[in-house]
Amino acid sequence: MCRKRSSAQQSTRFVTSRGISGATGVLARPAGRRPGEDARLSTSNDPMNQETNQRIVGAAPVGAQDRDSAAQAVREMFTSIAPRYDLLNHVLSFNIDRLWWWRTARKFDAILKRPNARVLDLCCGTGDMTFALRRRAGSQTQQILGADFSHAMLQRAAAKATEKEKGSCATLRWVEADALRLPFPDGYFDLVTSAFGFRNLADYDAGLREIARVLRPGGECGILDFGEPGGLLGHAYRIYFKKVLPAIGTVLSGVRGPYAYLPASVERFPAPDEMLGRMRQAGFHQAFWTPYTFGVAGLYRGVKSV
Repeated sequence: MCRKRSSAQQSTRFVTSRGISGATGVLARPAGRRPGEDARLSTSNDPMNQETNQRIVGAAPVGAQDRDSAAQAVREMFTSIAPRYDLLNHVLSFNIDRLWWWRTARKFDAILKRPNARVLDLCCGTGDMTFALRRRAGSQTQQILGADFSHAMLQRAAAKATEKEKGSCATLRWVEADALRLPFPDGYFDLVTSAFGFRNLADYDAGLREIARVLRPGGECGILDFGEPGGLLGHAYRIYFKKVLPAIGTVLSGVRGPYAYLPASVERFPAPDEMLGRMRQAGFHQAFWTPYTFGVAGLYRGVKSV
């Protein structure tokens, strides 16, 4: 089935799902299995690590019965809010999200300034983290890719890249792909980031293993996501996050599901100590967490074992 491409699609570079080709074309869906898809959790003699690994933890939208149905529900939710996604993010975060992206991109300056570095922004949505990485890299890093499994989100990212095309964002490329089945070879990237998207994966351990697979030894990952601050601030934040934010999001988007799902997904996400343990089990010998804005958000940073 052929469709006339939009101007954004015509002027934006895409990669195919079969590998990194650099060819211009319409967004491609991932096909087939890739190396590492059947990789299993690493084992440990530590009973706590074994117990952690035996529990499959991931996104669980209402009505989802298994990993595939959870992934489908998440895709449908984000497709439904894609047209107003950026506006809602800025309004609901009071524009602090822009600061979080900038701080995260800055953490990886050493990699971004390398002329031949390969960078993947996973679960990129409409591309804001991808654009932040591009701005920090300047003219140095030539290969920065944004990947997401929502076609509607990537269309928005492509349109935004076209608007910024006079600058360095013209070199960005986009691929439609499942974060649990990435169409890239082992050890390909120097850096993999994910901003507010990793939490929506149906299996966090599988997602971490897949990130580790596509990273070169010594490569780094950065996962930026929401947290749950403590104390009086945490109490006020939870009232806003669970009551006010879903109401505003529903009114502005016209869709209830995604903004009722959001606080539940944050509550389900592993606490920092557990998440760091999962990262180490997936192959990151160094793993750190840096809280942003009193713990409302935070950056998980890992270095793949050599």
